[in-house]
Amino acid sequence: MAGTTFAQKVLSRASGEDAVPGQVVNARVDLAMSHESATMVLKSFREIGASNVWDPDRIVILFDHRVPAYSTKAAESHRMVRKFASEQDLPNFYDVGEGICHQVLPEKGHVLPGRLIVGTDSHTTTYGAFGAFSTGIGATEMAAVWATGEIWMRVPETMRIRVEGELSPRVTSKDLILEIIGTLGVDGADYMCVEFTGPAIDSMTVESRMTLSNMSMEMGAKAGVCFPDGKTVSWLRKRTLMELETVLTDQSATIDRNEDFDVSSMGPKVACPHRVDNVVDVAELKGTHVDQAVLGSCTNGRLEDLAAAEEILRGKEVAKGTRLIVVPASREVYLDAVESGIAASLLRSKAIIVNPGCGPCLGGHQGLLAPGEVCISSTNRNFRGRMGSPEADIYLASPYTVAASALRGEITDPREV
Repeated sequence: MAGTTFAQKVLSRASGEDAVPGQVVNARVDLAMSHESATMVLKSFREIGASNVWDPDRIVILFDHRVPAYSTKAAESHRMVRKFASEQDLPNFYDVGEGICHQVLPEKGHVLPGRLIVGTDSHTTTYGAFGAFSTGIGATEMAAVWATGEIWMRVPETMRIRVEGELSPRVTSKDLILEIIGTLGVDGADYMCVEFTGPAIDSMTVESRMTLSNMSMEMGAKAGVCFPDGKTVSWLRKRTLMELETVLTDQSATIDRNEDFDVSSMGPKVACPHRVDNVVDVAELKGTHVDQAVLGSCTNGRLEDLAAAEEILRGKEVAKGTRLIVVPASREVYLDAVESGIAASLLRSKAIIVNPGCGPCLGGHQGLLAPGEVCISSTNRNFRGRMGSPEADIYLASPYTVAASALRGEITDPREV
């Protein structure tokens, strides 16, 4: 008899029935997350006649997209959510300054292996790096979750991506996920649960795995999981005393699609405008002028990312005519960067360090691009108009490549610096 996949196991436990791919189950949610989108959720919550949330302890709300408030409308939205959090006595409400939801939730111990987590943000897939089944949902769906703690969900098929080899110096998990998306396409894993496995994944830090799970949705994945190991347990044990229950795919389970990659000879990659799957080797873009470089976001705003950039820039300055914006993913990351001297070094290199949050990735209030400008960014999307003018170009790359490009003022292979 065939075994069951990770996705089947999590959704079987959550629904109380034997979940099979393609089946729609009514699943009980372990954790529900919203950021400023909570205003839209709240509107639907009230429209369906709900008055109290199903479980205050299982809801996390925080502000990260428009922080600090940059308009009267944003301030009013924040006030509305603050009032709701107070009325519902939500213990897990984080106001401005804590950082990006996908970094803060794991740091605060809310993310656990084997849990079903939903969030009103497409990059909720990030928590798969800790062995959770986590996925983004819409505001109306979340309103129903707030009210009932349950959600209808189709059980996804499984894609297993096995990665062999060892990453070369200054080649990172960001380069790998760009290579994968460039190969499979933006719909290559449409509504599938992607399992990242193999020696290259095993050797990665938890933070590097977060980059993979985060961007799995850029190829259409419903969830993107890296199975827990000793590194995962060590990371989580510093943040929670809760029981850690690892859920794995059975060896005899049916894997609907297998993809193999080898990183042994892989170099730095760049996603060109205006698609995440428009990926080329960095050498093909050598010499492309850069007006702005962005280091940060829920994809690459962690301490190891800031350290990578600092390694490139140490003792040097950003090229004249190019601006480097650094966005720590959380208050914890920012403090670590300050206490380790990384932040001071980046400042001496003429970087601009802004408050923890989504920053330029959102394209709403920080780091907007003018028509004709070019940006290279460690974020996860390069859609037209994402960072301001629709006539600007955004390239996606690793922290090493972003920093090297900021140093030279043009897209640069970090191995040449």
